[in-house]
Amino acid sequence: MTAINRRRALSGTAAVAVGVPLLAACGGDSDTTATDPATSTSPEEGSASPSEDGAASGGGEALASAADVPVGGCFVVAASKIVVTQPTEGDFKAFTAVCTHQGCVVESSSDGDIPCPCHGSTFSLEDGSPLSGPASSPLAAVEIAVDGDAISLA
Repeated sequence: MTAINRRRALSGTAAVAVGVPLLAACGGDSDTTATDPATSTSPEEGSASPSEDGAASGGGEALASAADVPVGGCFVVAASKIVVTQPTEGDFKAFTAVCTHQGCVVESSSDGDIPCPCHGSTFSLEDGSPLSGPASSPLAAVEIAVDGDAISLA
């Protein structure tokens, strides 16, 4: 068996050496919030991130078609980390898709809210406000434009 020294234990290679997987867990009831993608300094390569005014760099990025977004539900554009909602017929809104509790990406739904699969938070289709916790902060609004059936960043 390989000896475990401090450096290996801190780097995580000790877990590999002894065959024990490392697991991440929920932080509990802390007030930690996710990094806002609008202010992130290192967006994922190839993905658009909203700027301070809500538009992606380059602007006008196509997000979805109206048919993708159910009435009374939401559609997540994973590559852009944006969730598009349609609270009522023809009324489209968009928010960051990153949960304000611990940074998980919310899910698409037709159940009348924006659900986070990680810890059970739900958000309003109308304004991104939290409906149930542990999240206590709203999802940030993102400016979109609807032209016929096309939904894009404004």
